[in-house]
Amino acid sequence: MITIDGSKGEGGGQVLRYAASLSLITGEPFTIENIRGGRKKPGMMRQHVTALEATCAIGNAEASGLAVGSDTLTFRPGSVTPGEYHFAVGTAGSTGLVLQAIMVPLMLADGPSRVVIEGGTHAMAAPPFEFLAKTLLPVIGQMGPKVNATLERHGFYPRGGGRIVVEFDPAPLRPIECLDRGAILSRKAEALVAGVPFDIADREVKSMVKVLSDWPAESFAPVHLPADQGPGNALLLTAEFEQVTEVMSGFGKLGVPAEKIGKTTAKRMAGDLASNAFAGP
Repeated sequence: MITIDGSKGEGGGQVLRYAASLSLITGEPFTIENIRGGRKKPGMMRQHVTALEATCAIGNAEASGLAVGSDTLTFRPGSVTPGEYHFAVGTAGSTGLVLQAIMVPLMLADGPSRVVIEGGTHAMAAPPFEFLAKTLLPVIGQMGPKVNATLERHGFYPRGGGRIVVEFDPAPLRPIECLDRGAILSRKAEALVAGVPFDIADREVKSMVKVLSDWPAESFAPVHLPADQGPGNALLLTAEFEQVTEVMSGFGKLGVPAEKIGKTTAKRMAGDLASNAFAGP
């Protein structure tokens, strides 16, 4: 039995998800203590519980201490069973971070799977759906397993309500070299708004144009989503290269001007384009 200090890493949430995932792969049980001990609200939140419930479901695992607010968890893995699964966070907690906990075990399983996850798809402190679909999963595909994700409904903080569908076609992993991203093929900058004034997207786009002045005018677009998918605002900047696609994101926040959000997000993309790195931060 391995004992882990859950106050380390990304406040403990990432440690918790990776520990459960690795436990299913290796068959090694673990206890994690002081979960998110360094955070303002320590202990597991709803999205962490859902991620661990998901690992228990796909891996026939047993977990004691699995509850919102709990700071200690003991996890005993079983065998991973591919199939059809449906997990709902119930809040705007990230669907992508739930996927993080179950992705590797399912892409190495002995059969295909289809997983529906409901919750947040576009929020701060978590990868947005487009990063998963366009950046992460294609690189995993080069390693053998095919994992495809579809966005059926956007989910913004604090309401949530998003829905993604992820399909797994497992295969053994093979090594790849991630050294050269190749020539740039396309660029796109979108400002998404749902249930908030559309002029916010226009202001963000104008701010991004000033920073990325060498991008073609047709690269920029405001996107008006159905109001019932909001309220929410997200910026998605995409640079497609021959070997990899990079996605930079920004999110609207009360009290922060749209112009500042657009400028900050565009500067992140400009900094990435100025480097020759295969992968962004």
